[in-house]
Amino acid sequence: MDHLAANLMHFGRVLRTAGLPVGADRLLLALQALRVAGLASRADFKATLATCLVDRPEHRPLFEQAFQVFWRDPDLLGRIMALLLPQAQGRAGAPPPPENRRLADALFPSPPAAQAPPAEQVEVEARLAVSDRELLQRRDFDTMTAAEWAAARAALAALQPRLARQLTRRHAAAAQGRIDWRATLRAEARQDGAPPRRERPRSRPRPLVLLADISGSMGRYSRVLLHLAQGLLNPGAGVREPPGVEVFVFGTRLTRLTRQLRARDPDAALAAASAAVPDWAGGTRISQSLHAFNRDWARRVLGGGGATVLLVTDGLERGVDDGRGDDAARLAFEAERLRLSCRELIWLNPLLRFDGFEPRASGVRALLPEVSRHLPVHNLDSLEGLMQALR
Repeated sequence: MDHLAANLMHFGRVLRTAGLPVGADRLLLALQALRVAGLASRADFKATLATCLVDRPEHRPLFEQAFQVFWRDPDLLGRIMALLLPQAQGRAGAPPPPENRRLADALFPSPPAAQAPPAEQVEVEARLAVSDRELLQRRDFDTMTAAEWAAARAALAALQPRLARQLTRRHAAAAQGRIDWRATLRAEARQDGAPPRRERPRSRPRPLVLLADISGSMGRYSRVLLHLAQGLLNPGAGVREPPGVEVFVFGTRLTRLTRQLRARDPDAALAAASAAVPDWAGGTRISQSLHAFNRDWARRVLGGGGATVLLVTDGLERGVDDGRGDDAARLAFEAERLRLSCRELIWLNPLLRFDGFEPRASGVRALLPEVSRHLPVHNLDSLEGLMQALR
């Protein structure tokens, strides 16, 4: 049992490095549960660990991969534990890393590079920085390692767009423009011969509404857009007029997350958002979710038709038909209602990352005629294109 505790500690270290929130309390709970349940079979051992270490459905696939690699055979376990030791170890004879890049980064960390002469080291680091930045721009969000994801989050903070502006009915004092007769008469009453006062129409950032699909295949991409929306909801000190941003997510139901994402700390905001969503990484009911938005929220948040709506989804329905008609026809009807209620409907689809993408699914064919633009959203390059479109 002492060896089991040591192995369990190393397994927890692997899961934490891969991105799962596994603390010491969970490892102690797992050890206590194993003392009670015993080690009668591999299936019971795996089920006990999953019950104690995994608390969210989206963490289960990563746990499954880590369990299969870590507990496969004693020789492999010894090599993995050797790789996790502080001293540098070689990688000869190690099996190929698993498909998940974050898990591979946790199980097989790269050994520290050999020290180079100071004069040459500066030149090499500068070149690698440019190369890494270019690779990061094109790296798919769904295949990023933990280190790449941290760098991408830092890059997202620098991608805050200057949203397009719209004129309002109010006016502001200006040096040039039409004469403000009320202000001019007030100035004349105070001082004879006062110059005429002028005014110009005020402008404000166009409202922005994010509708993000959080089904199993879309969770990673939607989380990136939520990071971006959190930055928009918490502008810097120099921003006088923060844009009106509303955030909704949908899986099998529609959930508003604007209040949760107003937290200043991005990690705390995303944690609060995840806790508020009961259907994260579940099925998808796009038509029902758009119907709920059009019925309950469109008039409140679309700014009288002047808002830009970002619809983040792959267009694939995974819900259960409720018997009220053809899903594709209902989706086309709700998408048309949404398009007529906003200034621009932009569809962000991660499936566009594939060169051979064709609109064959009925949901994709129903959405395409109703959107103003159909853009990819799978890496930082595509997000920069989105920022250009929003300016």
